[in-house]
Amino acid sequence: MYESYYGLSDKPFRLRPDPHFFFGSKGHKRAMAYLEYGLSQGEGFIVITGEVGAGKTTLVRNLFNQIETERIVAAHIVNTHLDSDDTLRMVVAGFGLPYEDAASKTVLLARLEAFLRTSEQQGKRALLVVDEAQNLTPRVVEELRMLSNFQTDDKSLLQTFLLGQPEFRTTLHSPGMQQLRQRVIATYHLGPMDEHETQAYIEHRLLTVGWKGDPSFTPAAHAAIYEFTGGIPRKTNHLCDRLLLMGFLEEMHAFTDADVDTVIRDIQQEFQAPPAAAAPAAEANPLDPEAAVFGNQYPALLDERMLKVEKSLVSVLSILKKMVRSPSSINLDNNE
Repeated sequence: MYESYYGLSDKPFRLRPDPHFFFGSKGHKRAMAYLEYGLSQGEGFIVITGEVGAGKTTLVRNLFNQIETERIVAAHIVNTHLDSDDTLRMVVAGFGLPYEDAASKTVLLARLEAFLRTSEQQGKRALLVVDEAQNLTPRVVEELRMLSNFQTDDKSLLQTFLLGQPEFRTTLHSPGMQQLRQRVIATYHLGPMDEHETQAYIEHRLLTVGWKGDPSFTPAAHAAIYEFTGGIPRKTNHLCDRLLLMGFLEEMHAFTDADVDTVIRDIQQEFQAPPAAAAPAAEANPLDPEAAVFGNQYPALLDERMLKVEKSLVSVLSILKKMVRSPSSINLDNNE
């Protein structure tokens, strides 16, 4: 859509996490440092928390790109609305082990332990990364802690990284989590970017897809973007994607704060639920009140939806341009 209009090789502001666009803000660099530190220790738990859309999953995918697969075998779990038994099955499946034929939890644990010991004998360490940890019940967290008991005489066979929204800290500091806290070697909270970083983030994503200054953004436009998004990467992506779409449809090559405000109003109007539907929408996901606006839980689905909207708008625009430029339309006007 707007990519070719602005000479870009790809969409710079997709909502789904993509390590290709990883931007090392101060917060993201420190979070990566904690994850890398955890890898160097080879044991225990690392806990990373952050607001919705702060870039936690992008951190994980960037980490996976750096992992030496000949030394570390990793599993990534993102579905955490599970009980303890199903979570164990997800862990087993995450490491590529068969799980559907397991008749009991004992069989699953034995299969996982055998895999971990074989990996250790091959000179590999096992890493388990659990995303959306705020959804874990205390019982499931305890189940994950118990898995850290797999060890040899001198080393742990499984290391775990837990990433979640800030409310996971409540779980972590609850009275029943004392044993887990004793095994946490580092924690970090990933906050939003500041205003300068937000501008650098936008330009970084544009430059990654071949941006050469078209379109341009005034300082006031960047300030307006930061004021609305608060430095949250996913919110910034959503707003900038819509801004470039508007620029393409209206043939714009420079954006001001007034243009940003126009897009913000459009977004707010489009996603404003009617009074009767407001309550059910809020109840759909009480843990994530912004999901209806920013697709925080389902960024890929919102990407697809936005693509359909873009195609519809482009089709309408094309038809209108043909009508305006058509000789028959001119003749009709003259006859009237």
